[in-house]
Amino acid sequence: MSNSLELLWKPELTSAARTQGQGQGFIQLTLIWVVYAVVIALVFAIASVFVYIYQTPRERSASVTIVCIFTLTCLLATVLLLPVDVALVSSTTSSKLGRRKEWATQDKVDNITKTLQIVYYTLYSVDAVLCLLVVPFTYFWYEEYDEAAQEDGSQTVGTRFWGAFKYTFVFIFLCLALFLVGFFVPIARHREGAHFDLDYFRHLLTENHGERALVFAVGLLITVGIIIYCFYTAAGMALLPLALIKSAPAISAPQLAQTTATELEANRERQRQLEGRAQGNPDGLSSKDRRELEALVREERTLVRRERMAAESTGEGRSWVVRAWIKLEAIFRPLKLLGGIFLVIVALIIFASMLITGIDKARNSICGRHCGYVLAKIKIFQPINFILVKSAKIFPIDYILFTLLVLFFFSSSIVGLATAGIRFLWLTLFRIRKGHTSPQALLVATVMLTLITFALNYSIAMVVAPQYATFGPQTFCDHPLRHPGEQPDCTNHTQHIVPCSETTNSPAAKNVCTPSMVSQFLNRVTVNYPFFGAVDFWAQFVFLGVFLVVFLLMLFRTPKLADEDADEDALEAEEEGLLASTGRRFGATWQDITGRVGRVSKSGAGAGERGARDGADD
Repeated sequence: MSNSLELLWKPELTSAARTQGQGQGFIQLTLIWVVYAVVIALVFAIASVFVYIYQTPRERSASVTIVCIFTLTCLLATVLLLPVDVALVSSTTSSKLGRRKEWATQDKVDNITKTLQIVYYTLYSVDAVLCLLVVPFTYFWYEEYDEAAQEDGSQTVGTRFWGAFKYTFVFIFLCLALFLVGFFVPIARHREGAHFDLDYFRHLLTENHGERALVFAVGLLITVGIIIYCFYTAAGMALLPLALIKSAPAISAPQLAQTTATELEANRERQRQLEGRAQGNPDGLSSKDRRELEALVREERTLVRRERMAAESTGEGRSWVVRAWIKLEAIFRPLKLLGGIFLVIVALIIFASMLITGIDKARNSICGRHCGYVLAKIKIFQPINFILVKSAKIFPIDYILFTLLVLFFFSSSIVGLATAGIRFLWLTLFRIRKGHTSPQALLVATVMLTLITFALNYSIAMVVAPQYATFGPQTFCDHPLRHPGEQPDCTNHTQHIVPCSETTNSPAAKNVCTPSMVSQFLNRVTVNYPFFGAVDFWAQFVFLGVFLVVFLLMLFRTPKLADEDADEDALEAEEEGLLASTGRRFGATWQDITGRVGRVSKSGAGAGERGARDGADD
């Protein structure tokens, strides 16, 4: 009787458990998207602060500001979709049991992957349009502005629009040509190797012409971005931690302003005395007095520049946002040394991880250059990949770590742009500096950051954390089935639970493992167009080489921004002259926070003055 009742109630209990599982699955998927929305809001704030801090206040343009903020937000949203992708496909499986969850039917999994595919294709398309059309049009729209013509009515919105559109037409033609080439160019069909008959690789072959055009366009943008990424981001990743360690001033901005004003007053008083002596003497000044007067004139120019630097450092004449940012920088300045040391460790771990993956792929790739050096399984311990895979089991820990990783790369790219400037060969076209970046320079920098982000998406997913970006923590039970059609049970055979990989032929893996959409899209680029895959892969070694060279050089010299003229050299020399031992740094920090100068001893002021003067003389 009890057995009959158990059989009678079993379907109902199974249905109730499945319904409960579906509810839990819906809540889990919803929370993942909510976390993504919160991160996008944070990214929007970061992009806004970056644009607002770097653009020059005197030439601020609403159209340039909006386009730059929106473009940077879309770029970071594209990269930060990767952990959402991994979390969504991994939520369908139980990594402890190596099997799909009760609610994760094939239809549910297909809906998740289809949604991700639509979001990815939308973001990639928007990024390409912003980079190739919207940002160039905004650049020419700003260039067409003529204040005098607008005041007398000779320039209207229509004439300005047409003037910008004429120059943008070249980029429209470039976009059409790019997508037409991608629409008609044949994919690489002839394969060499024993693994292209696997379902994973057959699924990557692109047959749809519209999808092929997008894949080709993104592949080309990634390859172009890799060139910029290898030099700017690599150099910035080496410079950023060392700049934090070496850039603590020994004198505060209020104290610098006070001592400079005193020195400037004394200098001008002495000049007046010498000029008065010259007027009262028919023979003029003696050679000694003339040399002194010339030295005072040179010193006056230096003091005026130092006065301007002090005013900028205190945020004088700037908005409350900039002044608040300066206060925050002063508050967190004592932590810069520790933060710099921590980032040095992070940069070296990233360097080691990329080198390990590069060597592993070059030696053990299942198909080599024919598929972009896809690695079925990591055979050498790789720290970044290991940390992200383990943390992915508890969402959103991996999302937090991944976001910090992306922001580190993004900040490194900005530091690289600010250090080297926007160059063509040896010529500096634009400079990127806080509060001094022109709208044209900001737009060009946005295009470069767009291309860098395309390359960064490839580098993180394929080199920095390949296993995490492809399958995350997904596993499957590689245990023989008792009955056809059922899921294998490894409850008592945990040794048969293995990580998912691209090359497995196990039927259980096909029913459990779901690769992320970003890995499929990037592998689709490299499999269909092997040239892109080969260039993008070997460029990672160039990135590592540039990082190593810059890192070793910067260990022994202070980071210095690109020069443009003698005045900038002198100004930067003054700034470097203010870098000294840590003895006076905490006092300078407190004065920067409060905006007041305490009682300064003559020896302390004299040391600061001598440091600034010596830096200027150098």
